[in-house]
Amino acid sequence: MSDAARDPAITPELIASHGIKPDEYERLLEILGRAPSFTELGIFSAMWNEHCSYKSSKVWLRTLPTTGPQVICGPGENAGVVDIGDGQAVIFKMESHNHPSYIEPHQGAATGVGGILRDVFTMGARPIAAMNALSFGLPSHHKTAHLVKGVVEGVGSYGNAFGVPTVGGEVRFHKSYNGNCLVNAFAAGLADTDKIFYSAASGVGMPVVYLGAKTGRDGVGGATMASAEFDDTIEEKRPTVQVGDPFTEKRLLEACLELMQTGAVISIQDMGAAGLTCSAVEMGDKGGLGIKLQLDQVPQRETNMTAYEMMLSESQERMLMVLNPELEDVARAIFVKWDLDFAIVGETIPEDRFLILHGNEIKADIQLSKLSSSAPEYNRPWVETPKAEPLGAVPQIGAIQGLKVLLSSPNYAHKGWVFEQYDSQVGADTVVTPGLPAGVVRVHGTTKALAFTSDVTPRYVKANPFEGGKQAVAEAYRNLTAMGALPLATTDNMNFGNPEKPEIMGQFVGAIKGIGEAVSALDMPIVSGNVSLYNETDGSGILPTPTIGAVGILASLDDLINGRPQAGDVALLIGESFGHLGQSALIVEAFGNERGDAPPVDLALEKKNGDFVRAHRKSITAASDLSDGGLALAAFEMAEAAGTGITLIPGETSALFGEDQARYLLAVRETAAAEIEAAAITAGVAVTRIGAFGGDKVTFGQDSASLAELSALYRSAFATAVGL
Repeated sequence: MSDAARDPAITPELIASHGIKPDEYERLLEILGRAPSFTELGIFSAMWNEHCSYKSSKVWLRTLPTTGPQVICGPGENAGVVDIGDGQAVIFKMESHNHPSYIEPHQGAATGVGGILRDVFTMGARPIAAMNALSFGLPSHHKTAHLVKGVVEGVGSYGNAFGVPTVGGEVRFHKSYNGNCLVNAFAAGLADTDKIFYSAASGVGMPVVYLGAKTGRDGVGGATMASAEFDDTIEEKRPTVQVGDPFTEKRLLEACLELMQTGAVISIQDMGAAGLTCSAVEMGDKGGLGIKLQLDQVPQRETNMTAYEMMLSESQERMLMVLNPELEDVARAIFVKWDLDFAIVGETIPEDRFLILHGNEIKADIQLSKLSSSAPEYNRPWVETPKAEPLGAVPQIGAIQGLKVLLSSPNYAHKGWVFEQYDSQVGADTVVTPGLPAGVVRVHGTTKALAFTSDVTPRYVKANPFEGGKQAVAEAYRNLTAMGALPLATTDNMNFGNPEKPEIMGQFVGAIKGIGEAVSALDMPIVSGNVSLYNETDGSGILPTPTIGAVGILASLDDLINGRPQAGDVALLIGESFGHLGQSALIVEAFGNERGDAPPVDLALEKKNGDFVRAHRKSITAASDLSDGGLALAAFEMAEAAGTGITLIPGETSALFGEDQARYLLAVRETAAAEIEAAAITAGVAVTRIGAFGGDKVTFGQDSASLAELSALYRSAFATAVGL
């Protein structure tokens, strides 16, 4: 039976099921000058959905600062490229796999890791680090334990088997994620600056080559599914989730890097969202060329696949390449050696056409430029987020009781249950493993190291998108600084609800404005990123969650702040405290109060205080930024990691748990403390002696508890709360 005999009729219901609005369908008809074939409908659906086209967000994404002397390649490629000196570059990106992970957590998360790794090595970089930022519903929700277990297993199984160290990330819980968890995956790799590969096709009549694993029916329609809200048909979407194989991906990595040394690669693109469709269209569009594909040549692992299925399959571990034809035999031999498919499936053509053949039939013939760069673009209506409700009176709570509330919450309890399932040491270059402000990986063969972190506080963003967007960048800046690293650049993962709702679009706009202002002030340009919209179930959206992934550099490992506080160390607070409790972790966890404004972020002060900490890093034993839980939580975490007690002078709730920004807690020797205090006066930086490390108790003002008791609670609460 031919494809045509199996293709359904193009009806309004079929069009709607592909996520194409009536006005968009009219635009489609104008482009084609006729009704589409079923395959063409699928291709337009894939290329014009939110996940691939950014049609609701690109008008605002263009406002972000993306350039700087350190930037080699900003947004628009598979990943961002940043110069780290000595002819080397770090290549990195973060992207979401939210919907697939809610439907099938293990494979959804695993293929999220696989996809972001391909984004990095398709540019010629060997991956050296991975992170993940995970957001789940309430621990009491019936799906949460299942999702946490499946997602963590999926992340760990893929990353561990592939052989990339997972060095950091974050995990949060909130009722807004009950029906829509978030799985944001980050990867970074190293490449020589003169050996970076891009996706733009060039040359007419050049072979288009399919590389990697065979194509199956898994993931068909995945990109379209990722651009829609969930409802009670969620279980029907399970077939749109891809299935990953990390061992095949590892072979694909080695084969691609070997291939790239031969001169055979003209351009290369991984097959991610929308699979063969998106990869071919993007390569052709960036190069100003057409693409002709012959689907009979596509390696298939299932029988009787249609053109529609092959074009929209999101089977994993696949790449598409434009090949130097003179080196075809050399290239083929490499993939045969690595036991991977190598098939010439088409060619570049001079016409602006995306021509798809299957059997002896033309299955699609579309003006290629209209699929990508000319996709619909919307400047959605938006309304500014109203001023946050006042916090009101703060109930009294004892200092240690407040700390125990935080330590018993899965949001702030020790995350060992999660990160101990990840291999953080594979590759033998990891210097700082998960659990500190940022992970650190040595640049192999050099004295340099790179630091990685991801940050956002969604409740701040909901209360005040502009300040919340600024704060996400500022916290990433502080986390890198707390390790002694100079912040270099950022990637963003913009997770929001339905952009067709003006209040949701207002959150997005406010966050973008805040992020843009912060990355400019802190010299951390956005070089790559991802937008994930329609994160809603039955009309209920997630907290706005614009995750910031950031990379910093240590010129020498001697600059690393990686000690543990020692008995007798002085506790120094850098920055001023005003006792800001609105949206604070304590008020939310202890009293269920999500009122109040986000803390204001003074970017000039962030820069000044950060520069000061880095300038004195050799005198600092240990450091932490102050964020969620304020001084109390940071002090406890530093002391607990070292197995020593701490005594703080302040005992008031606002002083201990306030979440004012631009602050650091330092552990320093007595002799170094006087030097830092004197230098702070000269620099105009606020510094306060607030206590000392030592003993076996945690003492805040007049309130104290044994470190052993608090540590036991801290290290057991996550698994207990989530029912693991």
